[in-house]
Amino acid sequence: MKELCYQYNVSLKEYCTWGIGGPAKELAVAKSKEELIYLIKQAKESRKRYIVIGKGSNSLFDDRGFNGLVIINKINDIEWRENSVYVGAGYSFSLLGIQASRKKFTGLEFASGIPGSVGGAIYMNAGASGFEVKDILLEVEFLHEEGRIELLKKESLTFSYRKSPFQEMKGVIIAGLFSLTSSREAKEKQEKLLAYRMATQPYKDKSCGCVFRNPEGDSAGRLIDSLGLKGLSFGGAKVSQMHANFIVNDSDASAKEMLDLIAHVQMRVKDELGIVLEPEVKYIPFDDD
Repeated sequence: MKELCYQYNVSLKEYCTWGIGGPAKELAVAKSKEELIYLIKQAKESRKRYIVIGKGSNSLFDDRGFNGLVIINKINDIEWRENSVYVGAGYSFSLLGIQASRKKFTGLEFASGIPGSVGGAIYMNAGASGFEVKDILLEVEFLHEEGRIELLKKESLTFSYRKSPFQEMKGVIIAGLFSLTSSREAKEKQEKLLAYRMATQPYKDKSCGCVFRNPEGDSAGRLIDSLGLKGLSFGGAKVSQMHANFIVNDSDASAKEMLDLIAHVQMRVKDELGIVLEPEVKYIPFDDD
């Protein structure tokens, strides 16, 4: 394995879909499981704070940045099998959905348009149009923090709406194995789903996708819209006019503006409708304290 390159004081705006965040003290890219193991081992041995991200689609970095090592997971191996596909955690989940449908496989059409990596999609049990990752997941290759790799069958894992056991585990998703079923209609279905999303969600704007989890039996976007909050802005952070559950970086928004607007929306929905909205997005502080 060649010696890995560390970068210093790198702006994190380029490493998350919101385009927000100060500099990372250190940053390194892992393109293989060996590189990922090495980077985490080095961080632990030097007692260095670290975080592993994919496309940063569900991440909000602090305005001061990250006082530690940010590891970008770019493990993008892919192996198409007869009834399944093995995919590295750094692979684009949206691209996977498009490619699967073009190969006349059904099950992953919902993935196209979801702005994250395969690892992030598994971690969040991402979903759309009534489908979730757990519906087609077979197993996960997982790197435990101490360096042990384990293959975890879906049957041994408990998933729920936007929840996975990996959110409580110490380690990193390396890859996923997804089931595939042949279908001549897959490409048409995928294209219709993507066209609908493009028409109803602000995919040309900088966002993290949906900010809030949907309350049981309702839609966060509908609730926010019912209070007339579309278009509300705090500095450069703005509730999308197209879909109220998207808060976009409209003009060089800061993390503080984004957090303040998220908190304001939560407060209004709780005070006026009696419903507590739970964010999907993960705020990543500058330091542990």
